[in-house]
Amino acid sequence: MSRALAARIFCAALFFLLLSGCAGLSAPEGVRWQASPNFDERRPNFIILHQTTNAALEPALRTLTDPQRKVSAHYLIGRDGTLIQLVDEKQRAWHAGQSWWGGLTDLNSASIGIELDNTGDEPFAEPQILRLLDLLTELRERHKIPATNVLAHGDVAPRRKVDPSHLFPWERLARAGHGLWCFSPVAAAPLGFDPTLAMQALGYDLSDEIAARRAFRRHFLAEENGEPWRRVDIDLLACLLARKVHSADASRDLP
Repeated sequence: MSRALAARIFCAALFFLLLSGCAGLSAPEGVRWQASPNFDERRPNFIILHQTTNAALEPALRTLTDPQRKVSAHYLIGRDGTLIQLVDEKQRAWHAGQSWWGGLTDLNSASIGIELDNTGDEPFAEPQILRLLDLLTELRERHKIPATNVLAHGDVAPRRKVDPSHLFPWERLARAGHGLWCFSPVAAAPLGFDPTLAMQALGYDLSDEIAARRAFRRHFLAEENGEPWRRVDIDLLACLLARKVHSADASRDLP
């Protein structure tokens, strides 16, 4: 076969594949398909942090790449700082599952998932946290993700998930610019402040208030406690809500 003939066959095959791809595009019956060049890729607006509950990296990696398990994440970080990318950031990884935050019911479609190899009963290793901080900086800059949109899996799925554990260093992340936080001293909440409305405004799903309170305290107070609201919780909620509103206002002022 001559080189010219081979080239023609290749071009014909490529043309056929392109036509086949267009023919396979989903559209309602009777709708004309006319491709437009005026689009770009959807970008994530949240980062969800998880823990693997494994004692070593390799079992976690096997789980996250097993087609039968149907669970994944965009990144996996080992205790020694090893960083593994599992899913392209443009793709929808299966990490958040049934979730809810501020009215969003499918966080998988709007987020990047990061798994931290940790049993849930141990402090998070220093090399792992250093790698995470670098990754968060890079991801947030590249995708323009607000600092307040760095969340825990337990925040977006409080009835099902408790990760990362209360040992996760959220305050350290906040000092590096990632996540919502209030540093001491926290001022008293205004008279008549409603903690339930504040939780809704922050983003929490209150269909199970005990689970939501437990998730809130795990994240912001390093506690596992779903008991009724205390003064310390209400003051902290007021501070966090004020900071979130301020952060949103500052974002709108950016060029």
